[in-house]
Amino acid sequence: MTTLENVEKLRAMANISFAEAKAALDEANGDLLEAIILLEKQGKIIAPAGGGYYNSQTAGGSSGPSNDFCWEKQSHHHCHHGEGFKSHMKKLGKFCRKMIRKGNANSFEVLKGEESKASAPVTGLVLMLIFVPWITIPLLIIGLFFGFRYRFNGPDFSGNTVNDAMDSAADAAEKLKKSIDL
Repeated sequence: MTTLENVEKLRAMANISFAEAKAALDEANGDLLEAIILLEKQGKIIAPAGGGYYNSQTAGGSSGPSNDFCWEKQSHHHCHHGEGFKSHMKKLGKFCRKMIRKGNANSFEVLKGEESKASAPVTGLVLMLIFVPWITIPLLIIGLFFGFRYRFNGPDFSGNTVNDAMDSAADAAEKLKKSIDL
């Protein structure tokens, strides 16, 4: 059943003539959604970009021919309330567990010459840097001037890039110490 109100809505939304809107609604038995889909198939209107969808339900939830029409773009941000937050928190939890496992599998060593003086999991060093950086950072720097070197060991530190940087810092501290002792 085609109503004048639905023909006007379809004509305004699809930017088509009154006759085209009436013909599409007649063919779709008065259903706005079906008329829009029919017009898209005929190439008279362009489908929404990015995977849109149509909804011809009324606010009360009944379906079928309706006076209300909604043309919405589908978005991942409009999922069930709280579901997006939960999934992000789960991903954050997985990431944190993965980082803690990696931190516990690898170690941070303090060396004097070639002898290891202390060793701790990388997780412990990171926690100290986060919670007491005003103590940790000065101790690491002062240690360089007393001849200590630092090294990371473990399965995730197979490349020497980080340890080369640590050696460069120790060498720079030694050069600075020697230049001051003149």
